[in-house]
Amino acid sequence: MSQEPPQHGGDPGEQGSQGWAPRDPSAAAPTTTHPNGAQGPEGRTKRPKRPKRTGWRRAVPTWRMLLGGVLLLALLLVGGFLAGYQLIDIPAANASATAQSNVYLYADGTVIARDGEINRENIPLRRVPRTIQHAVLAAEDRDFYSEDAIDLKATLRAGWNTVTGKGRQGGSTITQQYVKNYYLGQEQTVVRKAKELFISIKLDREQSKDEILEGYLNTSYFGRNAYGIQAASHAYYGKDVEDLDAGEGAYLASLLNAPSSYDVVAHPENKSAVLARWNYVLDGMVTHDWLTAADRDAMTFPVPGKAKPATALSGQRGYIVQAVEHYLAAHKILDEATLATGGYRITTTLQKKKQDALVEAVRENVLSRTSDEREADRNVRAGGASVDPATGHVVALYGGVDYTQQFVNNATRRDYQVGSTFKPFVLAAALSHGSTTQKDRAITPNTRYDGTNERTVQSATGSTGYSPANEDDVDYGSITVREATDKSVNAVYAQMAQDVGPQEVKDTAIALGIPQDTPDLTASPSIALGPATASVVDMAAAYATLADHGRQRPHTLVSKISKNATALDLPARTTRRAISREAADTTTSVLRSVVDGGTGTAARAAGRPAAGKTGTAEEDKAAWFAGYTPDLATVIAVMGQNPRTGVQKPLYGALGLARMNGGGAPAETWAAYTRAALEGSAVQDFELEADEGPEEPDPDESGEGEDTEEAGGTKAPGDDGSTEKPGTGDARERRRGDDRSRVPEAPSEAPPAAGALHTATPADTPSRAPAGEAAGSRPGGRRDEGTPHPDRTAGPDSTGTRRFGDGRHPLGPDRP
Repeated sequence: MSQEPPQHGGDPGEQGSQGWAPRDPSAAAPTTTHPNGAQGPEGRTKRPKRPKRTGWRRAVPTWRMLLGGVLLLALLLVGGFLAGYQLIDIPAANASATAQSNVYLYADGTVIARDGEINRENIPLRRVPRTIQHAVLAAEDRDFYSEDAIDLKATLRAGWNTVTGKGRQGGSTITQQYVKNYYLGQEQTVVRKAKELFISIKLDREQSKDEILEGYLNTSYFGRNAYGIQAASHAYYGKDVEDLDAGEGAYLASLLNAPSSYDVVAHPENKSAVLARWNYVLDGMVTHDWLTAADRDAMTFPVPGKAKPATALSGQRGYIVQAVEHYLAAHKILDEATLATGGYRITTTLQKKKQDALVEAVRENVLSRTSDEREADRNVRAGGASVDPATGHVVALYGGVDYTQQFVNNATRRDYQVGSTFKPFVLAAALSHGSTTQKDRAITPNTRYDGTNERTVQSATGSTGYSPANEDDVDYGSITVREATDKSVNAVYAQMAQDVGPQEVKDTAIALGIPQDTPDLTASPSIALGPATASVVDMAAAYATLADHGRQRPHTLVSKISKNATALDLPARTTRRAISREAADTTTSVLRSVVDGGTGTAARAAGRPAAGKTGTAEEDKAAWFAGYTPDLATVIAVMGQNPRTGVQKPLYGALGLARMNGGGAPAETWAAYTRAALEGSAVQDFELEADEGPEEPDPDESGEGEDTEEAGGTKAPGDDGSTEKPGTGDARERRRGDDRSRVPEAPSEAPPAAGALHTATPADTPSRAPAGEAAGSRPGGRRDEGTPHPDRTAGPDSTGTRRFGDGRHPLGPDRP
């Protein structure tokens, strides 16, 4: 029988002699501890149970619960912060924060206009004076340069007040305000405040304090629709921020707290609150040693100017902006889409004194003469432009009565005939090319032509079929070029254009400054009568070339343009010689006679030596005066246009006159403007190197014939033994023995075929009476420009060359 192995108990003393454990059940039973402290069978002592929580104690958390909650909240906050920092990036700027207006300036820096929906002009911080920077810091964030990006205490307070409904509240640093303005929006919500916090922290790491302050100054709203410190400076004090003093800067800084309410002009009842805020800013500047106590005590409150209405593009502003935009696009400086992005600072060549003088001259001599009771006056439009011959700068521009009422710019439009103001280009072409008449006589101011009404223009091969009428069908007979210019004789100038060559006339006009793509600038004899529809600015630029002795320089409206303080390149403008000085000066000498005793005598009211030419479009739909002094070339046009349909209308009866002519309101406006524009400047005389040419005898007295149409046609080439084609300068050049080039520096197109006929069209004819009105019975019996009927027996100038008086300007001949 096998034996079981010995069983060892836990206590050796309780084992038998053979190592067996006692079989006493009571010895093996476990003891337990009872609540009264007795031990149980296992022999372990148990803790007494904690009494259950009853009543209100059940609602109070234990310390373990509190500790756990705090740790969990901290964990959530840290995790949320880390998550937010990682997830929220610096966004792109919002569109309204980057939108800027384009600023257009006079040559002296005075603001002309601002376009765009947002009135803002961003400027670099270096343009903001230190005193103005300090004023803003004193008002908004005095510890800006030493503090962190956020004021956590103020941010939490503002967020708590928003959540609990205690009102929306700010309490942000300048960095936070900049983030709100530039990247976010103005809504006061917890989500926006959270984004603002994270973006501010990141931005503070990526940008310097100066960059943030610059952005803040350019994006903050100051009231009066002014965004940014520069716009605010103009809105309240009418000057650039560089010109503000400390007191003015402190007021603008005060506006940041309540832009609309603190406008003391709009809300004088808030002046006490405004003064308190203004003093708070100045005292802060003194505290931080940004302003001395003495300067502070000497300050008085700088009352801002009255708020100007939102004129935007009213008056002449719109016309100027439109003209500048067209110039920038035409010269490929800025296209329309790029300019529309805003932020450009454009300095024009316009001079405020001259601009104001032009506006006043038009008002006094044209607009003030209109009446609501006259139907014709409703069609009156006016345009004007003035160019400095020495620089090519457009110094004044008149586009219409008001851009918000009439949108078409009368200074730049190209749809009205220039009329007889084109004739000086024909004369300049003849003199520049050394052209000759059909009888091979050199064309000079003393050359005689046949001024018979409706005389058919003759070419080298015979009749052209073109028979232009003189104004009011007047026959002038034998007349010199000078007299024909004074009296604007169409028959003479049409024949002269044929003698010179229509293509050469066109090329000369282009060389002087008329754009090559000008509508109806056609190489035919009718070109002399001005069917071309050049703009007022174009004509002023071309006349400026004559004023500068034949030197042509492209006209310009812009002298400087920049964006964000970076200048843009402007195209080079090269001065070149369009025609010889002698040709230009001789043309000027003839145009002086027009002012001295011809159709432009009203221009003498300018009180300065002047040269010019009047002009009238077909059917009197426009009247022009183009003239110049040695230092200013100006063109004025009065036009007729139906205000509803836009159709061109005759000016019969306008301004209370039977007929409109260039020697009337246009010349009077020109004189008034020139007198005011040049007031205070020294009177300059023309210094002319003119060639008047030999005096030709009057055929009525000498029996010799002039260039007139003979019975059976005119001579054919070679009748006088010469094989030279009329219209060239070869014969004259050989006689003069000079070798000077007289060809304009402009590309020539192929001339029309010799002998090509040109039939008169309505565009070729001079101004005529209204339909149904008999020739010669027009209102007032006016000639081309309203001068008295010529004395047919009047003789030519008594000398072959023009005499000069004490002032060096040629004296005009006696006129009837």
